[in-house]
Amino acid sequence: MSINAFSVPRNIVYGEGSLAKLAELDGTKAMLVTGGSSMKRFGFLDAAAAYLAEAGMETAVIDGVEPNPSVETVRKGAEQMIAFEPDWIIAIGGGSALDAAKVMWCFYEHPELSFEDIISPGSMPALRTRAKFAAIPSTSGTASEITAFSVITDTQNHIKYPIVSGEMVPDLAILDPNLPAKMPAHITANTGMDVMAHAVEAAVSTAATSFTTPYAIEAIKLVAANLPTACSQPENMEARTHMHNASALAGMAFTNASLGLVHSLAHKIGGEFGVTHGLANAILMPYIITFNKQFTDAYQQIEAALGIEDLAQEIRRLNALMNIPSSFSACDEVDFSEEKFLSVLDRMSARALADPCTLTNPGAPAEADVKAIYTAAYYGR
Repeated sequence: MSINAFSVPRNIVYGEGSLAKLAELDGTKAMLVTGGSSMKRFGFLDAAAAYLAEAGMETAVIDGVEPNPSVETVRKGAEQMIAFEPDWIIAIGGGSALDAAKVMWCFYEHPELSFEDIISPGSMPALRTRAKFAAIPSTSGTASEITAFSVITDTQNHIKYPIVSGEMVPDLAILDPNLPAKMPAHITANTGMDVMAHAVEAAVSTAATSFTTPYAIEAIKLVAANLPTACSQPENMEARTHMHNASALAGMAFTNASLGLVHSLAHKIGGEFGVTHGLANAILMPYIITFNKQFTDAYQQIEAALGIEDLAQEIRRLNALMNIPSSFSACDEVDFSEEKFLSVLDRMSARALADPCTLTNPGAPAEADVKAIYTAAYYGR
């Protein structure tokens, strides 16, 4: 038998009002990293700064992290950190802000590195020589707050790179459901289906074990039971709490078992078109489940847990319930012109096959399989 490893986040604090944990941190300077204006608009950024001040820390802010954080953004953020010299990095916001802050942290501690130096999984050197890291998600989706993953975009070459290193697992994750309660319905839906994709792919991964699968199955059950309610009743704190916890549980599963073709294909179509990651996952999932069922019976455990006969059909039902389109051609979030799709299909398929997440997908897909899945998901076949 092979020797495996299982790791969980260093510390998780969860529940309503858990943002106050920041007041207990020990340090002198904290750099807050966030995305757009929502954390400022809803008062969470100011609340975080106030709690850090209560802890005796001076704070500075890096904001404006874009939805698909770029190499340029993380480099610029690292330079700001080098100038400020924080001993805590606090990422607050959506998965993009958390992902960007992780790689900023790396370049803050190791400014001599190039981005190419950390692309290979596990190649990142040791962190925590200058700062510790806390992550506070505002979306119940990416689980970046507790994982060893970050997704960064090379905007020049239109490639999303999943950066993988156990060094990036935050020292502290704060899961306060008050933050995602402010999300609009379409973001709740997209990020919630990202949780579903994480959990489903972890459950059927070739690297799944008896340590990882229980986390994945529990996350799947929580999403199925609570995501539609979280979308239709945004202030329902029970549903929000279950979704926020499900995101972290799915993260514990996939950070140890890895993922599969859903994420491989979503990374590359996101890099080409700029489509939101969770939305891409939601559209792709039924097609890839159907394809993967040729090679594994692992989906049966999910169907048994949910009391359903066909997981692909259940994903389609959930998508329709939350107004998620069934194909990329029907998606109006970005311009999915047929001409562009066909022009990048071969390149996108080759890159998706080479994505690290493909390594733990059931079966051994070929480039032609990936191309066929993309085509089916584009046209809705």
